[in-house]
Formats: sequence, structure tokens, C-alpha cells
Amino acid sequence: MTVDGGTHRRVTRRRVQTRARLLDAAFTVFAAKGFGRVSIEEVCEAAGFSRGAFYSNFATLDELFFALYRERADLIAQQVADALAGDGPDLDVPAAVDRVTDVLLLDVDWLLVKTDFLVHAARDPAVAGLLLDHRARLREAVADRLLRARGHTPIPAVLGDVEGAAQAVVAAYDGVTVQLLLDKDVDRARAWLGQLLTALLTDGSTRLRQDPGQVG
Repeated sequence: MTVDGGTHRRVTRRRVQTRARLLDAAFTVFAAKGFGRVSIEEVCEAAGFSRGAFYSNFATLDELFFALYRERADLIAQQVADALAGDGPDLDVPAAVDRVTDVLLLDVDWLLVKTDFLVHAARDPAVAGLLLDHRARLREAVADRLLRARGHTPIPAVLGDVEGAAQAVVAAYDGVTVQLLLDKDVDRARAWLGQLLTALLTDGSTRLRQDPGQVG
């Protein structure tokens, strides 16, 4: 019985490793060629496995693609939540923005894969649900942090409440990543996103009233 148990654990560990290699290989191939232009054979070749290894983990290429997206999206959502979790009630907006931009902008390859997923989601309500769930978790992480800061750090009135502010943060990220996909300048995108989020989450109108010479 001990031998059987040990064998089962080894097989399970091997399967987890095989699945992880397939996902890593698929990420590279999808980013390079785009989902819809990739075959199961190409993923297997990149991972160094046979089709049998693929089918022991995934029924279809779509299933692998969705598993890959969920894995990366879950990681990013958790990283954002962790980046915002450490401070007390007072919110240092520039410092918090720096932490968030560090985890939001992973790399261009992720954005390419994410964009492919967005295109699929636009045509399939079931797929759209997965993307909407990920976006909701990102907004919830931001809204939760802003809610804890309410009364200590004011939210600009134009954004309404914490939910409105969280939606604005995600929308700003969407806009900046479109430019990043085209020019591939990660440093510029990170800096611009930081400036944009800081402007969104602070009361710029107060500074303008204090320094009217800068208006216009």
C-alpha cells in the first residue's frame, strides 16, 4: 500500500510537471503566432511531448488556451491584491501606483495572448464570462484598497465612489496597453500608466487652483 501510494504521488507530480510544461510552451507559441494559427502538434513540439501527453491533460487546444489564460490572470489578480494590501488606512497614492504598475505590466507576450483571448470573448458569451470575472477581480482588489482608505484619502469627485475609481484604473490600464502592443516600449508604458493612475486618483483640481499660472 505504501508503494502504491508513493507511485500515485510520483505519477501525480509528473502529470503536474507535464501540464506546466505544456502551458509554458503554449504561452510562447501563442504569443509568437497567435491563437487560431497554432496546432496541437506545434505546442507538443515546443514542450517536447507527444500528442498523448497533450490529450492526457487537455481535451482540446481551446481548453489549454483557457487554462493558460486563467493561470496567468489569477496570478496577476493576486499580485495586484498583494501589492495593495500592506498599507494602513492612509493611502500613499504614488507608492501604491508604483507597486501596481510593477505587477500589471508583465510583458508584451502576455498582452498578445490576452488580446487573443479578448477577441474570442467578444464572439462567445461563455468565454466572455471568464474575462469579465478576471476584470471584476482586478476591480475588486483596487476598490477594496480604496474603501479602506476612504475618510483618510479622498477620491476625486469626478470618479464618484470606490467602484467608479476602480473601473477608471482598469480602463486606464487597457488604454496604455494598446499603445504598448504597438510600440513595445515597456518602460514608457509603465511610466505613463503610473502618471495616469496618479492623476486619476488624486485631486488635480486642488493643485490647479493653487497654481493658476499653470492652467492653459
